[in-house]
Amino acid sequence: MTDKELLQSIEKLKNIMVSVSTGGQRIQNINAAYQNSYRDVDNELNNRTIKNPNPYSDLWEWYGRWSSGDLPSYQSRRQFLADMFRDVSQELQNRVAGKKPTIPQEPTGWPRVDRTIDVIRKRLESARTEEEYQTIGLLCREVLISLAQSVYDPEQHPSIDGVHPSETDATRMLENYIGSTLAGSSNEAARRHAKAAHALANDLQHRRTADFRQAALCTEATVSIVNVIAIISGRRDP
Repeated sequence: MTDKELLQSIEKLKNIMVSVSTGGQRIQNINAAYQNSYRDVDNELNNRTIKNPNPYSDLWEWYGRWSSGDLPSYQSRRQFLADMFRDVSQELQNRVAGKKPTIPQEPTGWPRVDRTIDVIRKRLESARTEEEYQTIGLLCREVLISLAQSVYDPEQHPSIDGVHPSETDATRMLENYIGSTLAGSSNEAARRHAKAAHALANDLQHRRTADFRQAALCTEATVSIVNVIAIISGRRDP
């Protein structure tokens, strides 16, 4: 089964689920066909190491879910199914279109950082002009500022170069945070990494010839810094 055929099979399953839960087809008339199609879809998703978002292998199980009380209207059931299938459908659409799948960013718990990273990834997928790629550089810079403001405390992280950083000086704030938090030879490498990410974001923001590769590089460097700081701060601990 091709990705396109799998996408069509998933859409067929969703349509059946919508139909039986909104006064359409009767479960006893369609359940056997649904179960066979479900098994095929589940196997194909497993072969692609894609998690099946649909836990209802039998339409009577789906009946138990929609009749439980919190999906009282036809619209609520349609919306529930649209939300359930959205991510897997998007991933398969990207595969059909030849787009490289992206690795989801694990949330850090810093709301503004997480929100902006989500925006950056969406902008990177849709950007086509130099101005749009430059905007990604600006957003990357904003992520680093938000990140630095989330972890930096001037009382706990003294200045390395004797200069007190401003509220938007992400480079110095992150340098001071890393230098005060990490011990040993890893300090310098981590500081260089933070500097490089910030320099990439700043350069791209002002480059009138910005393109996809520069924007993608800037994005990955910025996300890398976020993950480094999240690890240092303990937010990636089990």
